[in-house]
Amino acid sequence: MKTTLIAGKDIPKFDKDIVGNILLNTASEPVVREELLIIGIRNDGGDIYRIIGATKSNSYMNAVEELFELGLINEVGDEDGQKEGCDAIFAAE
Repeated sequence: MKTTLIAGKDIPKFDKDIVGNILLNTASEPVVREELLIIGIRNDGGDIYRIIGATKSNSYMNAVEELFELGLINEVGDEDGQKEGCDAIFAAE
């Protein structure tokens, strides 16, 4: 999976847990957005500061499971489709 930080956005303390638990390769934002499924991560201010792109649905589901295990909440329901260009958007409670 590929990831990038969004320029100018604050990085929360829990970001180190994300990069420590999910195998990610750094890429530019346009390259990450080319992936099949996109996960956005919100910072404490409510901004999406990181996106993760998954080529396969099983990689996407593994990342989603890891984010849930870190205590993050997905604000995009299955019936919602994409929101802000993301298939899932996780944030701390």
